[in-house]
Amino acid sequence: MTREEIFRQILQKQSFLCVGLDPDIKKIPQHLLQREYPLYEFCKEIVDATAPYAIAYKPNLAFFEAEETAGWISFVKTVEYIRTNYPDMLVIADAKRGDIGNTSALYARSFFEALDVDAVTVAPYMGKDSVEPFLGYKDKWVVLLALTSNPGSHDFELQKLENGRYLFEQVLETSATWGGPDEMMYVVGATQGALFSVIRKYAPDNFLLVPGVGAQGGSLEEVCKYGMNKQCGLIVNSSRGIIYASSGEDFAEASAVKARALQQQMSAILANL
Repeated sequence: MTREEIFRQILQKQSFLCVGLDPDIKKIPQHLLQREYPLYEFCKEIVDATAPYAIAYKPNLAFFEAEETAGWISFVKTVEYIRTNYPDMLVIADAKRGDIGNTSALYARSFFEALDVDAVTVAPYMGKDSVEPFLGYKDKWVVLLALTSNPGSHDFELQKLENGRYLFEQVLETSATWGGPDEMMYVVGATQGALFSVIRKYAPDNFLLVPGVGAQGGSLEEVCKYGMNKQCGLIVNSSRGIIYASSGEDFAEASAVKARALQQQMSAILANL
């Protein structure tokens, strides 16, 4: 999926919402546990309910991998379902890969060729040779971890270097030499607030994937104030706040209500773009 296609979806739907698919077998509604692939059934109903309000889905591999073979089958079936029924949706595999050499190349082949997702999250801390194998696939995206929402971001990402800059600034500056804004996005946590303006100094044109709005306490208004560019430039993810809006048989309908509420906020913000 190209940058222009993503932006077209944003304008058409008046939304830059990504729904995170984090199907925890211990949290999904009990009636789904009788199905052959309960994680898939959960994701399928969430997708159908929220598709009018979202431009992207981000299945988190950990939640599928924890359920062994059935979980992996559920992941594959979820991606195939989105691809077949909602072909204009951006599909981001939240896998956080980051190895080197042939291993990294095979991860890239797995996600971009075998699974045909649009994007995959990648960790940058082993350097260029851990990221480069994911680049160069036509209309595919590397989503590089830049500045995350978790408290541990202070352990490395927010450490000051001798030149006075944060380590995440060095990551942004260096990675910009590996790939351009038509193939590389960055993960920036919604709780980082005004630091979005620092991110934009190094990545003015890149899309930013922004987790942490909702359950983690990030502010949509603050993210947009400091992070939005002329083509929106934001893909804001909400997971738990949408998919676990209800634990009953009305879980899909409840997720649609939450997704629509976020989409309406985004529509109001886009009106001023």
